[in-house]
Amino acid sequence: MRLTRRTLLGGMAALPVAVRAQSLDYRIEPVEVGNGLWIVRGADAPIERGNGGAIANLAILAGDDAAILIDCGPSLRYGRALDAAVRKLTGKPVGHVFLTHLHPDHGFAAGAFANAEVTGTPELRRELHATAAGYADGMYRLLGDWMRGTEPVLPAATVTAGERVVAGRRLAFAPMAGHSAADLVVTDLATGTMIAGDLVFHDRAPSTPDADLAIWRKALGTLAAMPHKGLLPGHGPFDPGGQAAIAQTLDWIDWLEGSLRASVAAGLDMVAAGEVAIPARFDGVKAARYELQRSVSHFYPRLEAELFPRADQ
Repeated sequence: MRLTRRTLLGGMAALPVAVRAQSLDYRIEPVEVGNGLWIVRGADAPIERGNGGAIANLAILAGDDAAILIDCGPSLRYGRALDAAVRKLTGKPVGHVFLTHLHPDHGFAAGAFANAEVTGTPELRRELHATAAGYADGMYRLLGDWMRGTEPVLPAATVTAGERVVAGRRLAFAPMAGHSAADLVVTDLATGTMIAGDLVFHDRAPSTPDADLAIWRKALGTLAAMPHKGLLPGHGPFDPGGQAAIAQTLDWIDWLEGSLRASVAAGLDMVAAGEVAIPARFDGVKAARYELQRSVSHFYPRLEAELFPRADQ
C-alpha cells in the first residue's frame, strides 16, 4: 500500500479523538493452517490509526531451530508483539524474515528481529533503498506513536528462484513483478501453501501505486499454474482452494483497466472516474471504492497521455 501526503493528512484530520487516544496494543492472533504453519490476518481496511497499520497478512513457519516469518508487519511495536507471539507459539526465536515486496505494511517491523536474517530479492533491496525513507515519513505522519522507534531495514541476504531449505523447512521461492517491481512468492512445500504477498488479494480490492497491470496479469497466470494447495494473499482471507483469490485479483485488474480507459475515452475527469459504478460481482470486496479512487490517481494521467497524444508528437 502506498501513501500520498494528501491522503495522509486528510486521514489524520478525520480521526476521532477516541481513536487518537486509544491504547497502542496490537493483537496478534495466529491461525494454524497445519504442519507448523500459521497465518496472521491483517485488517481488511486502509492504513489508519485505528488499526496501527496492521492491514497485511503474514505467515509464521516453525523450523527445526528457529521460526520463519514471511512478512512481518508495519512497525517496531508490531514486530515486538509478533516476536512474543511467535516464541509462545513455537518455543523458538525468529531466525529468518523474508520480505515479499517494498510496501511498509508488510515489512517495516523487520527492525524488531535484530538476531534474524532479513532476506529479500536483489531487486527489492534496490527498491527499498530508493523508497524506504519516504515511506517511513508517510507512516510516521499517519500513524504517529504506533511507529515510534521504527526504522526501515534493508534485506541483508538475498534470495533467487528455486527451492531452499530454511531451518529444516523446504521452501520454494519465485521472484516476480506486477504489484510492484520486485515481488516474491514463497511456497511452503510441507503444506503446499502459497504465500503470495500482494500479487494476490482476496475479497479485498487490490492496491496499485507501483503496479504494472500487464506484468501483473502474466504473474497471476504463472501463479495459477504453479503447484500449490491453499493460498495466503497479501490482504484478505486465506483461500483453501488456492485459485479463487488469483481469479478474483485478475478479474478486478481487468475490470479496473477497462473502466479507466472507458472513463478517459468518455472525457470524464478524475473525480467522475472514481465514482463510476462498480460491478455487482465485487459487492463483497472490501475497500473497493477506496482502491478504485486511488487507482484513478495512479493511472489517469498516463492513460490520458496515451489515449490523447499531442498532435505534434
